[in-house]
Amino acid sequence: MQRATTAASTLVVVASLAFCAPSVADASAVDDGIELVTVTSGLEHPWGMAFMPDGRVLVTERPGRLRIIDRDGKAGPPIAGVPVVEAVKQGGLLDVALDPAFATNRLVYLAYTEPREGGNGTSVARGVLERDSLVGVQVIFRQQPAMQGGYHFGSRLVFDRGGRLFVTLGDRNVGRAQAQTLDNTIGKIVRINSDGSIPPDNPFVGREGALPEIWSYGHRNVQGAALHPVTGELWANEHGPKGGDELNRVLPGRNYGWPVVSYGVEYSGGKISDSGTAPGIEPPVHYWVPSIAISGLMFYTGERFPAWRGSAFVGGLKSQQLVRLRFDGDRVVEEERLLRGGLKERVRDVEQGPDGYIYLLTDEETGRLLRLQPAGKP
Repeated sequence: MQRATTAASTLVVVASLAFCAPSVADASAVDDGIELVTVTSGLEHPWGMAFMPDGRVLVTERPGRLRIIDRDGKAGPPIAGVPVVEAVKQGGLLDVALDPAFATNRLVYLAYTEPREGGNGTSVARGVLERDSLVGVQVIFRQQPAMQGGYHFGSRLVFDRGGRLFVTLGDRNVGRAQAQTLDNTIGKIVRINSDGSIPPDNPFVGREGALPEIWSYGHRNVQGAALHPVTGELWANEHGPKGGDELNRVLPGRNYGWPVVSYGVEYSGGKISDSGTAPGIEPPVHYWVPSIAISGLMFYTGERFPAWRGSAFVGGLKSQQLVRLRFDGDRVVEEERLLRGGLKERVRDVEQGPDGYIYLLTDEETGRLLRLQPAGKP
């Protein structure tokens, strides 16, 4: 696979502004006419966000809180009714998604680390948002088996165009070998109906020894997922070990290789494989060596940045970057590193807002919701 050429540009963090009436005088211009604006600060390890039809945004905080950010940038009190989470190491309250019919049914979906007998695991619950509470909350999916530990939970939530829900699941670190077997949901991406039932067209329905909710397997720790705006296919990015972060086009029934092959090596330096792929294994569309510690994935379709339409944006945790990928069909032909040296915060999630701007969450003890916008053009 041809590696992309890196074109670096630098952004710096600017003063706090609001959603609805930003003051351009308060925003520092950055490279090539771009500004980065703080919408909300003081969030504790924010992890996922979902924009509501009225422009407000739901944000999760990993310790177990769900908040609504008003259009003036003010964070509301914690929403009642959130399930009990086990906030251990990488675990806690993770992603949030709205039902495709949210405007009428007000259903909100949460991915989180659930304490269970035998350890913990990623679960998905849904409930109806009524003012500042979730009501009628029910768990619709549980990753199996539960395991002891605090690593590699996933977990992004993405609805496809038919209203089915993709849930990305990590290998739990201690369960890596099970990513290659189909009798569990360790190291898998699953696809379920909005009530937790199984779509009849899933690839392993009716196959003996395979769980019918599985969509794809051989994943390490998928923390970014989005639908391709043209094809409607699921794309996802996942953490490699030491090196080997991947961007994948996630096709039904395919094996993505972990832990059989990887472009990275063990943290000890030991070799995982001689190649990043092998017969019967789906190769990544793009990979990073060294790793940037990816999290969050978004395809840009807005009008605020016309030159970026069709590009994918990926957050970087350890690298503290935002990466733009330009495509020719399904092939990455350019990689642009944004925020290099200017942000100094871990980028956990990246989304396009209903206003066409790009929004980021920074995963810090005092994390922020940020907006990327053209300079002087609120």
